[in-house]
Amino acid sequence: MNVIIVGGGKTGVYVANLLLANHCRVKVMESRRSVLDKLKDELPMDCIFEGSGTDPNMMEAAGINTADVLVCATGADETNLVASTIGKFEFSVPRIIARVNNPHNAWMFNEGMGVDVSINQADLMGHIILEGIDLRDMTTLLKLERGNASIVQIHVSETSSACNKRIKDLGIPSSAIIIAAMRGEENIIAKGDTVIKAGDDLLAMADETTQAKLNKIFHA
Repeated sequence: MNVIIVGGGKTGVYVANLLLANHCRVKVMESRRSVLDKLKDELPMDCIFEGSGTDPNMMEAAGINTADVLVCATGADETNLVASTIGKFEFSVPRIIARVNNPHNAWMFNEGMGVDVSINQADLMGHIILEGIDLRDMTTLLKLERGNASIVQIHVSETSSACNKRIKDLGIPSSAIIIAAMRGEENIIAKGDTVIKAGDDLLAMADETTQAKLNKIFHA
């Protein structure tokens, strides 16, 4: 996968290193000299591109034409929106992911601005706090822009009635999808015949109502 990240701050560097560890091709665009100097100590040189993510010529030089994903991760919402719009409508990047810094600006991060997925950190934090109170062993990993679904991680309690049962026998609501089971060092793609084990961490996609149902299934 070929990924271009606009913004070489802490978020951009973290995402870049995570993608590199998973064998993605990554290019981080940054125009600030002070930040570029720091990037040289944190990323391979061939991953660093000096230039602005709001300049179409610079984006083209960075390889936007062959990008599968554009991540707009600067600390300025206006920059992230401009980069998203250029990436989607001028270069037809298939997937645009944009960081929302100010929650009041979240309404602008939509398809009309070229954003496929927006990461609203304040909203995500609020959901994590609420789920820590109400859903106990469920954590939101990513809230999707479309609809009210999220990607969540569910820890299977040792006393859960779901242990040692197949997914298709658990009565999973039709509005939810179990994506994978993480078991120790093993990642298992979830299928109907996949047997759930105590201690599994499951990845699922579900809306808020269904998340509560899943929590009842997999927790004691």
